[in-house]
Amino acid sequence: MRRRRTRRRQSMTSLIDVIFLLLLFFMLSSTFSRFAEVELAAARGGGAAPSETAPLFVQLADDTLTLNGEVQTLEALPAALGGLEAPRVLISLKGGVTAQRLTDLLVALRGIDGVSVTVLEAT
Repeated sequence: MRRRRTRRRQSMTSLIDVIFLLLLFFMLSSTFSRFAEVELAAARGGGAAPSETAPLFVQLADDTLTLNGEVQTLEALPAALGGLEAPRVLISLKGGVTAQRLTDLLVALRGIDGVSVTVLEAT
């Protein structure tokens, strides 16, 4: 005589528990902060209009920052450029500069009124 196997109904409780735990994990591990945005404009071809002021040359390295050959700190740069009217800034990148370091410089320059920033191509 054969025993008949009766099928038990599958319980959905364990599946719901797993889904709830995954939902809880992803909600607690994610961040909901907004990141700052830095506006970048593409360079336009053609001749530039002559300017009365000479452009300022900023050379950005991984650990140093120079303004026209003089060593500056990132925090002191806006004060050094603040007295100028509509300064034009050329930024040259040395090897090893991270995108975050460039972004920090652009954010510092964004606070200056009328500043025109051009990032030169790395060589």
